[in-house]
Amino acid sequence: MIHYRGMDVTEHRIEVPLDHHDPNGEKITVFAREISTDESKPWLLFLQGGPGGKSPRPGSLSGWLAEAAKNFRVLLLDQRGTGLSTPANRQSLGLRGDAAAQARYLSHFRADSIVRDAEALREHLAINKWSTLGQSYGGFCTLTYLSMFPHSLERCLVTGGLASLDGDAQTVYRATYQRMAERNREYFSWYPQDFDTLHKIYEHLRHNDDELLPDGRKVTVPLVQMLGMFLGGNTRVHLLHHVFEEAFVSTPGGERLSDTFLATLYAQASFATNPLYALMHETIYAQGAATNWAAESVMEEFPDFTEHSDTPLLTGEMIYRWHFTDDPVLRPFEEVARILAEHEHFGPLYDLDVLSQNTVPVAAAVYHDDVYVDRELSLRTASQVNGLQAWVTEEFHHDGIGDEGPAIFRRLLAMTNGEDPEAAANAG
Repeated sequence: MIHYRGMDVTEHRIEVPLDHHDPNGEKITVFAREISTDESKPWLLFLQGGPGGKSPRPGSLSGWLAEAAKNFRVLLLDQRGTGLSTPANRQSLGLRGDAAAQARYLSHFRADSIVRDAEALREHLAINKWSTLGQSYGGFCTLTYLSMFPHSLERCLVTGGLASLDGDAQTVYRATYQRMAERNREYFSWYPQDFDTLHKIYEHLRHNDDELLPDGRKVTVPLVQMLGMFLGGNTRVHLLHHVFEEAFVSTPGGERLSDTFLATLYAQASFATNPLYALMHETIYAQGAATNWAAESVMEEFPDFTEHSDTPLLTGEMIYRWHFTDDPVLRPFEEVARILAEHEHFGPLYDLDVLSQNTVPVAAAVYHDDVYVDRELSLRTASQVNGLQAWVTEEFHHDGIGDEGPAIFRRLLAMTNGEDPEAAANAG
C-alpha cells in the first residue's frame, strides 16, 4: 500500500484463464488499483470506457473519484489487454502467431471475459457483493455483468453506456451517423468560420499530397474527419475551435498545415497506444452475426460523410478498413481485423430474460444528444431491464463524468438509494 495526497493506493494482480471455459489452459494477468480512504467502506468497481481502455491513473483525489471515495473503496480495473493486464498491443500480438491465431486470441477479449475477470477479482478479494460504475463501454460491460452474475452486484451506476441489447452493428451505426450529423450542424452553427476552414483544409489536401503526419503518413480527408472525436464532449467540443483557428501557417512556398494542427490530428488519428480499440470496436456489438465493417457499409446511406461530399462532415467513433492500411501501428493487423469483422459465431453478451427480471438497483445517465451511444437505443434498453432508472439530461454529453463527475455520481447514487436525486446532485 502507498499513501499519497489523501488516499491509500493498493495494487492487485491475479492470474485468470485466457479462456474462462478452459480453466486449465493458458493464463493471463489482470491488474486493478484500489483507491481508498477507509478500508471499512463497501467496494465500487469502476469499468472504464473503450473497448481497449485502461483504467484512470489518478495523481490525486478529484472529480468523480473523490466523490466515490467518500462512500466506497474504489477498484480501478485494467480490462484484459490494457494497462498492466497482460497487454495486447503491437509488440505482443505478433507473438501469438499468424492472423488467424491472433484473431482467436482476441475473441477472448470481449465483455463476457472482462466480467468473468471481475468476478475472479471479487472472489480473490473475498467481497460478497460490490457496486459498479460503468462509463461508456463500461456500461456495456455492466449489462453483461447483470446478465451473468447479478447475485454479485449491490447496485450499478451507468454513465453514457446503455448498449442496445438486441440491435446489430448496422442499427447502431445508423443512429450514430444521425447523431454525428446533428452535432456537426450544432458545432458549425456556433463557429461558422470553422466550416470555411474545414472546407479550405479539404481543398488544400485535394491539391497537395505532401502534407504528412509526424509518423510520415500522408494527410487525407478521412484522417481530418477524425477530428470529430472532439464533438463528443461538453467542454472538449469547444477546444476544436482552437484547432481550426491554428490550422494554417504561412511559408515561403505558400500556406501549409501548421505543425500544431498536424500534431493534434496525429493524436486523434494514431492507435499507437490503443490498437485494441480499432481491432475490437465493432465486435462489442456482435451477437451471433458478423459485423462486416458496419460503420463503413452504413456510411453510404449518409452521403454528407463521404469523400464525394464537397465538405465531408466530421466522423466520430467509427472504424473503417482504411485504418488498417493507413496507420503504421494497425497495418500488421489488417488480416486480423478482416477475420474479426467476418466472424459469425460471437456468442450473446446479454441475457434478456435475466435482465427482464432484474432486482439489482440500476441508475443510468442517458445523455440526450450523445453522439456515441444513441439516446433512443439507450431508452429501449432501459425499458428491457427491470427496475432500471434512466435519467435523461440535455446538460451533458458523452464524457460528462469527466466534467461534472461529482454531481452526476451523487445523483445516480441517490437514485439507487431511493433518495432525492436533485438534492443529492446539488449537495456539493
